[in-house]
Amino acid sequence: MQSIESTALEPTKSEMAGLSTGQKIGRLIPVYGLVILTVGLIVIFSILLPDTFPTVLNVRSIVSDKAIIALLSLAAMIPMASGRIDLTVGYGIVLWHILAISLQTAYGLPWPVAVVIVLALGVLTGFINGLLVEVAKIDSFIATLGTGTVLYALALWHTGGRQVVGVLPEGFYALNGTMLFGLPITGFYVLLIAICMWIVLEYLPIGRYLYAIGANPKAAALNGIPVRKFVIGAFVTSGLLAALTGVLLASKLRIGQASVGLEYLLPALVGAFLGSTTIKPGRVNVWGTLIGVIILAVGISGIQQFGGSFFVEPLFNGVTLLIAIGIAGYAQRKRGAVRRITPASNEDAGSSRHFITNKMEE
Repeated sequence: MQSIESTALEPTKSEMAGLSTGQKIGRLIPVYGLVILTVGLIVIFSILLPDTFPTVLNVRSIVSDKAIIALLSLAAMIPMASGRIDLTVGYGIVLWHILAISLQTAYGLPWPVAVVIVLALGVLTGFINGLLVEVAKIDSFIATLGTGTVLYALALWHTGGRQVVGVLPEGFYALNGTMLFGLPITGFYVLLIAICMWIVLEYLPIGRYLYAIGANPKAAALNGIPVRKFVIGAFVTSGLLAALTGVLLASKLRIGQASVGLEYLLPALVGAFLGSTTIKPGRVNVWGTLIGVIILAVGISGIQQFGGSFFVEPLFNGVTLLIAIGIAGYAQRKRGAVRRITPASNEDAGSSRHFITNKMEE
């Protein structure tokens, strides 16, 4: 079953060709509003906090703290591209980071073997989610909520409510603790994975298939796209990336406990949803997702340096999400107005008919 719809609202070349310079700027501002807001926040905080904000130390802190959320957001956006949602990215990381440590400390496995086992379990979890959604026909929100709760219960059972501690190999610590070009290596993990996902989603057939399924799974199936195969594959990839994130979290924390992990769920989902409001409004996309994570990181860091209280982070997450949704809504209304006054090309007309057909089927 489909939980969300993926329909991009970015301006087309033919649409932009018939607009004046002022109209083009007005059309692009809502599309790239979140990017502009991010740059604006960086400039404002750099001016107001010149001694602490625009520093290498602050950049290192932001990258170190938010790389985990960025990876989880990228994991969450893969099923979102196909119109599904995966909540196990937040619940699963609780179990994955615990297992990555306990397999080494309690069972004496070499750290590469422990990592491979955790990644394999992440893939298995994604496969189970895919079967529940595509074969059992359970809504992805309900299915992954149930699976995630089971994973969290297993984490509680495995730890008995206690911390998992022990001496770990230096090679395992290096997965997260290595510095590269003066920055935490986790930032480069995020960049590499983002580039790979961008290429796959934007330039390879698999990406077009996922977006087509997200826009209209029935139409995608009628056009010969194996919907079940690609949706299950999306959940498997999401599970693999979430498990990898759990390994990196274990390397960072060096202890495992069931109380750690769930706090990453909301920021990760917020980052993924924010990503669907910029660059390609209406469609989750890689760079939009990273912008969503960056604006959360920059805003929270700046406010905290001003002396913000402990409740600032969840408050900022919620307010930013509302603002971004407002920007996306404005972009959609703007495009509708432009279509009424601008002759549409055959490509645009086909796109409009496809969009209207989707809405009629709902």
